[in-house]
Amino acid sequence: MAVGLQVVGLLLGVVSWCLQSSCTSSQVWKVRSQVESVSSSQWQFEGLWMSCAATSLGSLQCSRFKTVLGLPAHLQACRALMILSLLVGLASIIASVLGLKCTKIGRTSEYVKDQIALTGGILFILSGVFTLTAVSWYASRVIQDFYDPLYGGVRFELGTGLYLGWAASCLAVLGGSMLCCSCRKTSPAPPARQFSYNFSTTSRGANIYRAAPASDHSSSKAYV
Repeated sequence: MAVGLQVVGLLLGVVSWCLQSSCTSSQVWKVRSQVESVSSSQWQFEGLWMSCAATSLGSLQCSRFKTVLGLPAHLQACRALMILSLLVGLASIIASVLGLKCTKIGRTSEYVKDQIALTGGILFILSGVFTLTAVSWYASRVIQDFYDPLYGGVRFELGTGLYLGWAASCLAVLGGSMLCCSCRKTSPAPPARQFSYNFSTTSRGANIYRAAPASDHSSSKAYV
């Protein structure tokens, strides 16, 4: 049961990381509203890295944002959060693979492997939270500008890139939770108690085995 949870959780995490990559590179985080468009044969959309314009004839023109410091604060924060989520997601995939019960890494004990898998699950959840924060923050700004009557710029609506981010965050949190649930609450096994015996031969030829002195200062006993 635990192995199945770990494998399914890892697969969900890998899928979420792929969706996060697609979301980060997507240029359709917001689309120009057709309410304000003069012609329905032209579309304008933006992402984290560039702005694009397309026509019904198939022409597409994209231009990268030429400045970084001049961008809105929420856009810079969303960039940082998405990059951070990708890095944390990659680390969680590596940790989860190493912590699977079906993988063998030297003489690693089951307790240590459970802790590694738990770490991978927590990192998956953290990666999903980063993605969820970025896309939700970006979406809230788009919605706020759309309904603001004093806003004088171009009004946009939510794009498909945001929905990819929401799906990726849900899968990452679900996969990380499954990895965390697969780890049993076990404590490391105590080292086995070792006994030493002193061997001696008496003049009568009898073999006497004497137990080593106990740690609790109890009297030692000899057995013939």
